[in-house]
Amino acid sequence: MESSPYVAWDLMNDFMVDAFKGYGVPEEDARICADVLLESDRRGIESHGCNRFKPIYLDRIKNGTLLPVTKMDIVKDTPTTIVMDANNGMGMVASHKMMEMLIEKAAKYGMAGGAIYNSTHYGIAGYWTTMAEKAGMIGISGTNARPSVAPTWGVEPMMGTNPLTFTIPTDEEFPFNFDCATSIVQNGKLEYYQRIGHETPAGLVVTKDGGTMTDPGQILKEMRAGKCALLSIGGIGEATGGFKGYGFTTIVEILSAALSGGPFMKALSGKAPDGSNQFYHLGHFFFVINPEFFMGLDTFRKTAGDICRGLRASEKAPGAERIYTAGEKEWDAWQERRNKGVPVSESVQEEIIGIRDELGLDYRFDFEK
Repeated sequence: MESSPYVAWDLMNDFMVDAFKGYGVPEEDARICADVLLESDRRGIESHGCNRFKPIYLDRIKNGTLLPVTKMDIVKDTPTTIVMDANNGMGMVASHKMMEMLIEKAAKYGMAGGAIYNSTHYGIAGYWTTMAEKAGMIGISGTNARPSVAPTWGVEPMMGTNPLTFTIPTDEEFPFNFDCATSIVQNGKLEYYQRIGHETPAGLVVTKDGGTMTDPGQILKEMRAGKCALLSIGGIGEATGGFKGYGFTTIVEILSAALSGGPFMKALSGKAPDGSNQFYHLGHFFFVINPEFFMGLDTFRKTAGDICRGLRASEKAPGAERIYTAGEKEWDAWQERRNKGVPVSESVQEEIIGIRDELGLDYRFDFEK
């Protein structure tokens, strides 16, 4: 059970919008960014919600590695494809615009794909694929990130945690939503573990000597120094399928950079050769598929729903209470939190108060009692 205090959704949304505005983000863009972060918390993914509001967005605006005003240039536009330059602005704002345009193209032509370069962290990938699902379409997205993952048989951080995400319409209350990194654990989860004082399970990280680490704060520090790296899904070596996760991580790296002609791997570190901060120059890709151009949306939804129901109804392992399909746990989290609000840990509470006082915002939260 969750023990952190809760903040009402509307109150947290208004606060985050005003805080983004206080850092120079235009109001319409601020509303997009706040909704992306809160959607993560609605789905029970604290690693990418309010926990990252200050360190990944506000702090980066302050240190000059993220521009609050997003200038989006369309550098190539065809009936079914788009390439966009985000000019180091808010990745969430650029991605929102991209998905709106791709959905419009897919409604007309059946499929559409786009790529963004010179971007920044775009939140949970599942937000963008869910935009397609809400329009009755299939959404696919991925993004590269600062290097933190080693190749199979390697120990050097070379690629990002690189999510490969699908959201698929079903005839159920919730879609099939597969949204996860291609590494065993992602940076945001390590940051969350550090905040709540939770040890990282052994075997998720490889050190220069082939060992592992469990202190999340130390892992984050050593990884930035290139002294350890995260592992792709499957773990160390090939015996447990590490080469499969490595392959998926590489696919996302290639598509994120090569479709747009953007930088990749070590060029995404956010650090200049002299060690100073610089823009991250991330790349994202997006695909939208319209089932109406195949056998129709209703047929697609029912088949997808039947598959998910069949999986959940299959024989369970001894002691197991339930079989899930992707997106179901996130739906359950929303049912649990809908009337409770956003859970905020003690460290996030301190950040919220600090931001409020810094900007002189007129907010009061129940956890201050």
